[in-house]
Amino acid sequence: MFHKAKDRLIIFGAYTGPRIRLIHASLKGNYMPQELFYVIFKTAIGWIGIIGSAKGLLHVTLPQTSKLDIIRILGFKLNQAELSNGRFKGTIKHLRAYFSGYKVEFYDKLDLSDATHFQREVWQATKCIPYGETRSYSWVARQINRPQASRAVGQALRRNPLPIVIPCHRVVANDGGIGGFSSGQDMKRYLLNLETKSRIE
Repeated sequence: MFHKAKDRLIIFGAYTGPRIRLIHASLKGNYMPQELFYVIFKTAIGWIGIIGSAKGLLHVTLPQTSKLDIIRILGFKLNQAELSNGRFKGTIKHLRAYFSGYKVEFYDKLDLSDATHFQREVWQATKCIPYGETRSYSWVARQINRPQASRAVGQALRRNPLPIVIPCHRVVANDGGIGGFSSGQDMKRYLLNLETKSRIE
């Protein structure tokens, strides 16, 4: 389902016309045009933006204080995507429940075509960490049979485009410290505390 051009967000006045296709590069250097879709919605603690393709989710933001903040984060990508509330209906419901303090498991299809092989390995291992639990960077490294790659694991997690869905906040430092997080340690602590106080669905 495609919406009229008036439903498209125009960033910096750069209108790109109807049915824009974004070019994604595969690992083999080939190019495949994909139609992108987006939605911006409000949760109990702020606004979230989602971008996805027909293959699955591409990008989920963490909650922000305003819709404008989401537009700034997603930037030019919104010019290349069609508004589609219905396509993300299930994900929206789950994210709203998550940030309202409910235990939620995400089974959405993911589009990781822009990721390297190593990043996909790290993210897939991280997705297996149960709600309300944590694992170390070295644990993730062992899961992908690269026990010396703890630092590289941390770098891959910092590039995670799907926080919460791929729960990188559940990976902590090898010494028990909270470790880093792309959105800051305060947000990481918030997410970990949220999960320890979760309600039953």
